[in-house]
Amino acid sequence: MKNILMVASEAVPFIKTGGLADVVGSLPKCFNKDEYDVRVIIPKYLCMPWHFTCQLEYITNFYMYFAGMNRYVGLFKLVHEGVTFYFVDNEHYFGGPKPYGDTKWDIEKFAFFSRAALSALPVLGFKPDLVHCHDWQTGLVPVYMKDSFRGGEFYANMKSIMTIHNLKFQGVWDIETIQGISGLSDYYFSIDKLAVKKDANMLKGGIAYADFVTTVSETYAEEIKTEFYGEGLNGLLWARRDSLCGIVNGIDYDEYNPATDERIPFKYNDINFRKEKVKNKRALQQELGLEVNDKKMMIGLVSRLTDQKGLDLVAHIMDELCQDDVQIVVLGTGEEKYENMFRYFDWKYGNKVSANIYYSEDMSHKVYAACDAFLMPSLFEPCGLSQLMSLRYGTLPIVRETGGLRDTVKPYNEFESQGTGFSFANYNAHEMLAAIRYAEKVYYDRKREWNKMVDRAMAEDFSWNTSARKYENIYSWLIGW
Repeated sequence: MKNILMVASEAVPFIKTGGLADVVGSLPKCFNKDEYDVRVIIPKYLCMPWHFTCQLEYITNFYMYFAGMNRYVGLFKLVHEGVTFYFVDNEHYFGGPKPYGDTKWDIEKFAFFSRAALSALPVLGFKPDLVHCHDWQTGLVPVYMKDSFRGGEFYANMKSIMTIHNLKFQGVWDIETIQGISGLSDYYFSIDKLAVKKDANMLKGGIAYADFVTTVSETYAEEIKTEFYGEGLNGLLWARRDSLCGIVNGIDYDEYNPATDERIPFKYNDINFRKEKVKNKRALQQELGLEVNDKKMMIGLVSRLTDQKGLDLVAHIMDELCQDDVQIVVLGTGEEKYENMFRYFDWKYGNKVSANIYYSEDMSHKVYAACDAFLMPSLFEPCGLSQLMSLRYGTLPIVRETGGLRDTVKPYNEFESQGTGFSFANYNAHEMLAAIRYAEKVYYDRKREWNKMVDRAMAEDFSWNTSARKYENIYSWLIGW
């Protein structure tokens, strides 16, 4: 049996701010239980839903020297859907109303968490062969494993993997502060280790010291070695290229299943979608006050409304796009300029544009089920989950060819009748508009081809099982058996 410990700052269903939580909560369930014992350790946040907090089983507590004093470390556990989750308790660090806030404070609390997670292992009686760390919040774990947790029989031969979910977030502060918090010696704060100019970078430490580095799509693994996508770490990632690979994330195929989804008014599958899927469109048109018309092409956009998501491109061509025979449904919150932009177009083209400036899981499922196409023109996208959900619901993605979007959406080829969506290469508003209009042309003039594409999209397998097999291969290779 190979023992694996995943260390992360969030995991569904306990705490979630983004896609990281989906990965850490869903992936461990999919490993072969006869061969892998995969467990997870996360902080015990005070803001976790109470119905989970009251189920936690207290294990023990101890005191750990950290940042100049002895700190309390409480340990709890809960077995959820066959996976053991451990929780590190310290209300001084994890007592706030949300998991993240002030950057400097986040750096201290996740440095504490990284050290506590490793210190807890002998107390828990779980000896992992491999520790799998996620994002900058756990960047110090591989560093500590090569430092104060190096000696002794318990930690000997323990391997580590660092997974980058989004390179933009790195855990950067001045060297003096991070050195004082972490307790690491001067040796670790040179330019080939944690240092970046006058600052220290926690993610850089994880990338430099982990035995292997992964990220969340094959294309993103290539992109981050370049200056444009590398966020200042492209040199280090290029140096580590032989121990760096990309594995596309998955989605929970039970939760996102149009045949059983309780959040959508009309269920459908890959056999009856031609008759049943359109009923969801009708229902959403009615709910949002759009013209109720089965034949009108409906384009969805469910997103954080930020620059990263390519919304400046949408802003450029929105007036032009609204001259077309389409309906546009937007769901999400984010930067004020984009929230107001979509509100404006909703006011200007009320029968064509519906701006829903909030987030609701129920409404997101309705949008995936009702729309014909899904727009995702990201500037960069490490993996992206929305396009996987839209494929699952037979809603054809229109994406920019970057990161995970390039790896998961096969562009339509009309000559060979292949593809699961539409794509464009350059970060250019009119190139995006051309891709949307090409999709419109196929939708209106070649409906049979469109439906065959929906067939192929719904047949794609981006479940976690596929990703888990690839992680298993890396685990076995690193552990050496």
